[in-house]
Amino acid sequence: MTSKHIFVTGGVTSSLGKGIIAASLAKLLQARGLNVTIQKFDPYINVDPGTLNPYEHGECYVTDDGAETDLDLGHYERFLSTATSQANNVTTGRIYETVINNEREGKYLGKTVQVVPHITDEIKRRMLLLSQEGFDIVITEIGGTVGDIESLPFIEAVRQLQWELPEEDCLVIHLTLIPYLKAAKELKTKPTQHSVRQLSQEGVHPDIIVCRTEEALSDDIRKKIALFCNVKTEAVIEAVDASTIYDVPLLMMEERLDLICLKKLNITNYHEPELEKWGRFLDKLKAPKRKITIGLIGKYVELQDAYKSILEAFIHAGAMNECKVQVVNIHSEYITQENVAEKLDGLHGLLVAPGFGNRGTEGKIIAVQYARENGLPFFGICLGMQMAVIEFARNILGLKEAHSTEMNPDTCDAVIDLMEEQKKITSKGGTMRLGAYPCEITPGSLAHSIYGTTQISERHRHRWEFNNYYLEQFENAGLITSGKNCDTGLVEIVELANHPFFIGVQYHPELKSTVENPHPLFVHFVKAAKEFAEKNEVVENGVLQSEMM
Repeated sequence: MTSKHIFVTGGVTSSLGKGIIAASLAKLLQARGLNVTIQKFDPYINVDPGTLNPYEHGECYVTDDGAETDLDLGHYERFLSTATSQANNVTTGRIYETVINNEREGKYLGKTVQVVPHITDEIKRRMLLLSQEGFDIVITEIGGTVGDIESLPFIEAVRQLQWELPEEDCLVIHLTLIPYLKAAKELKTKPTQHSVRQLSQEGVHPDIIVCRTEEALSDDIRKKIALFCNVKTEAVIEAVDASTIYDVPLLMMEERLDLICLKKLNITNYHEPELEKWGRFLDKLKAPKRKITIGLIGKYVELQDAYKSILEAFIHAGAMNECKVQVVNIHSEYITQENVAEKLDGLHGLLVAPGFGNRGTEGKIIAVQYARENGLPFFGICLGMQMAVIEFARNILGLKEAHSTEMNPDTCDAVIDLMEEQKKITSKGGTMRLGAYPCEITPGSLAHSIYGTTQISERHRHRWEFNNYYLEQFENAGLITSGKNCDTGLVEIVELANHPFFIGVQYHPELKSTVENPHPLFVHFVKAAKEFAEKNEVVENGVLQSEMM
């Protein structure tokens, strides 16, 4: 069976939410019994986002097969509960790299290599690649905004596919903005008209227009957009601002976006959407029984997208525990021994976030010490686990100069050291320990009670590791190494026994948390924070003051 293709483009402005619209549509089609996948084509020339600063591109998402990808793939996985791969994210850099390598190998038989046909042919080849894996529908999100120079080859490839594929096998959705002018007290359609005209000038005509808006679209506005943009009125879809991204699939179902697509693609073998589990999640999300406060310690806390998967994992775990998780961002650079108690006051749990580089590490170590000494539930991820190891080494083992060679190459006690296979690597892109690796958990440990199994697989993105030279010292002093890679002996999990909840992991559990399968580490961490909050409620005037909402 040949896959059907849906292309999602964007206009007027960036950050309208093409990834959320694509993921929501995919969720609806999946709920109707279809086998769906999503891929993202990004117009930047980096081969992948692995070397991009979070300030430039937000979180770098990692797949099971070790691909460093755009953060939208996280939305795809969280909505669909299915894994993506290297094939689901393609950049201009990867396209040009492939074409140039082909040219060097003589595969073009001496032809002059040009954007058309060589670049566009490679784009089309990759756009159709997932069709070979048996999907009913492949949704392709085109990054950037129509009219950008960088996006032109991708739009041209879509134009060619619209012409080459059977009409019922190809559909284009254009996401645009309908701004509301408060002074005039009306919605304005002109930006959308110009955006669609720009897309049409490049040879691509949208079948459906999805309109991001702060105000509901009237019938007259829909008819006006349909008239000037040459689409059916029912194909003008309202995407009003939602209280949570997880509302969007249901909002799109109300707008019949999925049914319009199915009709255009001539797909008839579907059933009524099965969204009961999704609905139960939303019910719990919107009606929490109490609120807890988690401190997120990092150095990119002013950037929401830098820790996107962590924040979403807290939403999933909060709903599972029927509580609202309020995440308080705390910049590690500004934490000192003198102010740590004040900075962390009122928290019910502490998460020390992943990251790279020396900036803010001392503040993280101080925060870990406070959590350990004060029984505050603690969760460390990647660098966060390493900071817990360094803190324990300094304050319990008495190794006052203990550090990571990432921050201090000359430390006399390198309790965190560069992985052996990393020591000869000079190229930065795609060379870390990436992707899913197995881990064996010690029976009877906290990790074992959380996972309910001794064999797990989690995703990694790091170069430094726990130095096993110090393993015996740590374990004798009470820091349990409860999870290890069975092949290399790499320590994956550390925990403290005599603590309400203290665990650090070398991997990134947030990358595998989904709406329908919240990650157990986040679920149990939120549960521990909830119990900590309940135990620390204060009695005023003889009345128990809770944070019930």
